[in-house]
Amino acid sequence: MRPTTHRTALASAALTLLLAGCGTQAGNEGGGSDTVSPPPSSPSPSSPACTSASELDAADSGSTVCLAVGDTIRISLDGTKSRPWKPVAVDGSGLEATNSGIVLLPGDASSAYKAVSAGQVRLSSQRPLCATETGRVSCKGIQEWWVAVLVT
Repeated sequence: MRPTTHRTALASAALTLLLAGCGTQAGNEGGGSDTVSPPPSSPSPSSPACTSASELDAADSGSTVCLAVGDTIRISLDGTKSRPWKPVAVDGSGLEATNSGIVLLPGDASSAYKAVSAGQVRLSSQRPLCATETGRVSCKGIQEWWVAVLVT
């Protein structure tokens, strides 16, 4: 193989690996989970994966948390200006928003909820997998964060 052809093949292979990696795993910039998880199935209160955590962060993505009425849960997702988390979304019933009491930095998402009645809730947020700065390699990938909450 000629030197020019060899360099072109190496550059093409490196670009392919770079683009494939951007769409399959999250970076470590600003914290967060290294995997993107599917939405939760319908968990049950007797599920062995059910924890009683009162504070959640990006590493807790995909977990199931069980709360009793009256408990409070706090979420703190550390992001960056170039990879900001969207505000935490709530889908379901049983939780009521309360003061999170935390000062946010650009790109962070923070929230707190009080368990007010029995129910099932899905808390979720998302952010870009790649920085969106001009002049940098970018991708359309999304890192999703979610937690299933069971209130009993």
